[in-house]
Amino acid sequence: MQVSLSGHYGYKRLLRTAVPSIVTMLFASIYSIVDGFFVSNFVGATAFSAINMASPFLMLIGSLGMMFGSGGSALVSKAMGRGHRKRANEIFSKIIREAAISGILFSVLMFILFPTIIDSCGAKGEFARLTVSYGRICLLGIPAFIITIAFQSLYMTAEKPTLGTMVTAISGIMNVGLDALFIIGFGWGVEGAAIATVTSHLAAMLFPLIYFSSDRNNSALQLTHSNISYGYILKACTNGLSEYVGNVSLSVVSICYNYQLIRLIGPDGVAAYGILLYIGFIFAAIFIGYNLTVNPIIGYNYGADDKVELRSLLRHSLIITGVIGTGLTILSECTSSLCARIFVGYDAELTALTTHAIRLYMISFMICGINMFVSTWFTGLNNGIVSAVAAFSRTLLFELGCVFILPELFGVDGIWVAVDFADLFALILSIGLLLGYRKRYGY
Repeated sequence: MQVSLSGHYGYKRLLRTAVPSIVTMLFASIYSIVDGFFVSNFVGATAFSAINMASPFLMLIGSLGMMFGSGGSALVSKAMGRGHRKRANEIFSKIIREAAISGILFSVLMFILFPTIIDSCGAKGEFARLTVSYGRICLLGIPAFIITIAFQSLYMTAEKPTLGTMVTAISGIMNVGLDALFIIGFGWGVEGAAIATVTSHLAAMLFPLIYFSSDRNNSALQLTHSNISYGYILKACTNGLSEYVGNVSLSVVSICYNYQLIRLIGPDGVAAYGILLYIGFIFAAIFIGYNLTVNPIIGYNYGADDKVELRSLLRHSLIITGVIGTGLTILSECTSSLCARIFVGYDAELTALTTHAIRLYMISFMICGINMFVSTWFTGLNNGIVSAVAAFSRTLLFELGCVFILPELFGVDGIWVAVDFADLFALILSIGLLLGYRKRYGY
């Protein structure tokens, strides 16, 4: 599927163009759940806890790919919108190169410090050993993961969104197949899961590197020699800061959720919250996929100084994300019991707790898509600071505050509705930012 960043984007064209990116992110979210399924059911609860212990630290580095990709996409598409194709290719090439270098440096540092970090978190014995073993193997593939994530944001900018879907589908199926082979067939445990993950990351990295360097590349972008200054990389990182902050904040907030749930409910509360995150990953993937699509389109029209199209993109996107969010909330309310039974149907009490939690927690999706889009909107306008403020306030400031304050007012239900209140406060902030910067950008 070949797309063009130029021209008018109405509802039909926006949705049609966003489908590949949405499918890509849905695949990625579902595959992460499948990984947990294999480890939990065929290795054991301790191993499952180990990969969940390691994952936030891996994502802390892996999120750099989203920062380079999303921020770079806005910068590259802006150059394309101004007709500077050569400059766009140079920025594109520099971003991929620096993403790789950053990934290697941070992965080596984390590899060295990982045992100490895990020990300081209180992990002991076999649990600590499995966590360190899984994490260190996965760290070998983190540079490839960072490059892969950066490319996912740039496929749309290259006007080839279906390439991202294809790469994600192939690498995801490879990951699932290797999980089954290494864990069930060879009995390699968490080490097998880690090797499967690293192998799939390498495969997902090699394809775009080869394609964008090839003479057969017919996309809008080409990997080439680049001598541009590091100022462009700094600008790309600033643009994509909100995406990085959002991912880091999610890890911090999750830790605080678990702390409160253990204090008020116990292990069942943590289990229920884990299921909420699984469902949330799938729902959020739809908004992330849409935002990956619209980000370079915003950047292109900003570069072209097409204020009429910018106004149209803003209006259409707010309506699209609002309608999708409402639909997802209704869906979650209708299927809450079914979702709970799929994961914990063997425990009636936990099923009831999870069903109740889903019905309260998922109300937030009615408006969270709008808040996520507003952050993307300012990224596309090359205003990474405002984008980061929107993302940081929503995920860390508002939600973290609500997690600790609302349980004192409403008991356990205060935890489940914390995200609802946080997104409501974030919506007020989003409206204020849109209105406050309207004159500056002319939308």
